[in-house]
Amino acid sequence: MKTTFKTLIIAAAVLVLASFSPIREASAELTAKANHDHITIDSFYHGSEVSVRGICDPDVELVVKITSPEAHQSLKEKGKVGGFLWMNVGTLEIKNTPNLYMLRDTKDVSKLMASEELDKYIIGYPALSRHAELAPVADAATKDKWFGEFIKFKEHSKLFESTDGGFTFGDSGGKHTYYMKFAWPYQAPPGGYLVTVYAIKNGKVMEQATSKVLVEQVGVVKYLANMAKNNGALYGMFSILAALGAGFGVGLVFKKGGGAH
Repeated sequence: MKTTFKTLIIAAAVLVLASFSPIREASAELTAKANHDHITIDSFYHGSEVSVRGICDPDVELVVKITSPEAHQSLKEKGKVGGFLWMNVGTLEIKNTPNLYMLRDTKDVSKLMASEELDKYIIGYPALSRHAELAPVADAATKDKWFGEFIKFKEHSKLFESTDGGFTFGDSGGKHTYYMKFAWPYQAPPGGYLVTVYAIKNGKVMEQATSKVLVEQVGVVKYLANMAKNNGALYGMFSILAALGAGFGVGLVFKKGGGAH
């Protein structure tokens, strides 16, 4: 009886000590800070840059993802009507996809993690495709085909990007640091964007850190956008007057230069 009681005491002590044992992954440290996190769109805006920096463990791989909120998007399908006229012949509805999706990793993500882990965090185009909903599509092959076209369209518009490398690593105050930057496209509309950094080890996401980027219109651009949204008639009159003024100015230039020949 005493032996059994003694065994129970030892087992309980082992469990208590185990609960206080340090776990390396739990004590790991990952931070993310997006510089240029407030981008203003004015009359001279032609895009910007967003750099992401922070600290991380030296023995992890990193993935940096910037996304806008998921939304409902539509694509028009072109086709020949009557054998010679190209017209819109259908609309493809796409749900659960961001308008902007930018991904950068230290190594090819498909070689870092299994598809289940990629799907869990929606990392990479294949995971994004499996997360998205497309209609109307007849089967999985058709969905893959049209989502591939959607990605090409977004990449052409500079709103989608997925590349390897581009990180700079160093040390600061005894911490392992990382740095990388994205070229921010002028096509990205005003709104809030989320920057997520994933630390990956042994095929799993061990940690996440987030930051935010705000893009907003300012000055005359903001005033005109609000006018177009809230007072269409006034905006239309203003546009006509601006066009007339521009035409009058061009006319004066040609008149002063002796006219066209």
